[in-house]
Amino acid sequence: MASRYQETYQSWKSDPMGFWQRAAHEIDWTSTTNQVFDPDAGQYGRWFPDWECNTCYNCLDRHVERGRPGQPALIYDSPITGSQKTYTYSELLSHVQAMAAVLSDSGISKGDRVIIYMPMIPEAVMAMLACARLGAIHSVVFGGFAANELATRIDDAAPKAIIAASCGIEPGRIIAYKPLVDEAIFQASHKPDTCFVIQRDQAAANIVAGKDIDLGAAMADALSSGRTIDCVPVKATDPLYVLYTSGTTGQPKGVVRDNGGHMVALKWSMTNLYDIQPGEVFWAASDVGWVVGHSYIVYAPLLHGCTTVVFEGKPVGTPDAGVFWRVISEHNVVSLFTAPTAFRAIRKEDPEGTFLEQYDLSQYRSLFLAGERADPETVNWAAEKLGVPIVDHWWQTETGWCIVGNPLGLGRLPVKPGSPTVPMPGYDVQILDDAGHPLATDTLGNIVVKLPLPPGCFPTLWNADKRFFDAYLAEFPGYYKTSDAGTIDADGYLSIMARTDDIINVAGHRLSTGAMEEVLAAHKDVAECAVIGIADELKGQLPCGFVVLKAGVSRPHSEIEAELIKLVRERIGPVAAFKIAITVDRLPKTRSGKILRGTMRQIADGEAYKMPATIDDPAILDEITSALAEHGLSKAS
Repeated sequence: MASRYQETYQSWKSDPMGFWQRAAHEIDWTSTTNQVFDPDAGQYGRWFPDWECNTCYNCLDRHVERGRPGQPALIYDSPITGSQKTYTYSELLSHVQAMAAVLSDSGISKGDRVIIYMPMIPEAVMAMLACARLGAIHSVVFGGFAANELATRIDDAAPKAIIAASCGIEPGRIIAYKPLVDEAIFQASHKPDTCFVIQRDQAAANIVAGKDIDLGAAMADALSSGRTIDCVPVKATDPLYVLYTSGTTGQPKGVVRDNGGHMVALKWSMTNLYDIQPGEVFWAASDVGWVVGHSYIVYAPLLHGCTTVVFEGKPVGTPDAGVFWRVISEHNVVSLFTAPTAFRAIRKEDPEGTFLEQYDLSQYRSLFLAGERADPETVNWAAEKLGVPIVDHWWQTETGWCIVGNPLGLGRLPVKPGSPTVPMPGYDVQILDDAGHPLATDTLGNIVVKLPLPPGCFPTLWNADKRFFDAYLAEFPGYYKTSDAGTIDADGYLSIMARTDDIINVAGHRLSTGAMEEVLAAHKDVAECAVIGIADELKGQLPCGFVVLKAGVSRPHSEIEAELIKLVRERIGPVAAFKIAITVDRLPKTRSGKILRGTMRQIADGEAYKMPATIDDPAILDEITSALAEHGLSKAS
């Protein structure tokens, strides 16, 4: 069918207030006013000022009241523990009410902060919704974060309570959470009143009488007695949650998400971007500790009346590279949203896609990728093996939902590999030079969004309005600085080439590491890669490419590295000065799959660096150091 994208985007541009007011009809409000946007409030204006709502009500109660009580709301699938469980909307509401009652009994109320430190279990979702029900502000911290990182978040958010599980489970190891929580509270200046603990069978936590509460036992009591608790109305502009993202100074930034605009944007996206219907099974293979987990494991699918999947596992190794296909087939998933890294890992382990043949994916119809740049090789491989639309879409923790994508619900637009396609309504995306001047088509520059940001985006940082302004609004007045660099072509398609600090300067030429990564990824033996700029006295910076080879490749590394150098020279030209290709077993990544290019550059340049809080395996940094030394890069030795 012909896409309605241009018509829809223009309807937003010509009447932004009317557009979002119409979208707001999809949400149940406690009260509304005629004012959709207040340009004088906050840092750049506020959406739905003086409107009132409750996010938990919109996610659960209204579906139970209107015909979905017996529909599955949440499917828990844990290949790590070998367990599965399904909760209907009615059952999930009962559990959330029970948890909210326990929290309320301990004094948690509207405006209080609660830190959630949990693995991928149903109680993590229940905790978020229970806080939303009470009007409390949740702050999810990825389970297993080091105690000192948790302590900084405790001091910034000043939570009244912490909700934790006794342990998290990774392939081959169990991570006890309670000792980490106890150490973080010891280190923090702020002391929460209570720690609620979900006891898991794999490792029980020590419960301290008078300080800790066995949340599972307390919930069981509340369930057996049929406890209910009403949703607390909050302003649309009141915070739903604070999610911490890494700051360049080492001090984490608390991204604030409001209640009203967040619901409006996410609900709109499920139909128009993702093309998902209420009642269908939608799976975001992420973690509730990340923004994707907040938006598309918890809130958007439940707002839309879908079934969501909580998956405790990995794309490979739990038990094999076919686990994603097993989950999709077994639970009738129609659409998967994950990180490109997951598909690179699957492709590395199963380049021919042989595991796909074992499962019936006849109901499966789309794949969405986000989290880092989706290289064309990975996109093309996924398209060939799956035979469904592959949508690389781009957004950030700060925005909470898609900035640029291919809106399947409005009619799919032609795909250009390497581009996430076009801006969504609400986002006026432009490319500026460093002085803030607009750049010509296909010219690399700073990607910015004209203010105001649409509903769903962050209005500020937690208790840090000045830091918010300085970090995001000051450099380009009237615009939000994304800190990404890219180009827009004549058709309005955006290509994100790198973070702005990944644009390297080689003898005065501004070059994109992303463009070089595209070339390396095109080599038949390369599973994944990363290019960084390392300091050079003569040319300022030189590109250095790290590559991980596909399983089963046995040719000499030096032979492949020589081919890669030649390939970059042919496709980008001598101007790239690409002469360093290094084969490694693995790349350092965050737990969400983002490659830690900045830390790799610091190692290569011999700079002091702080161990990234989100790193998946710190030992990989030693491997990078050794690989650099073996190639004669003395700063790393």
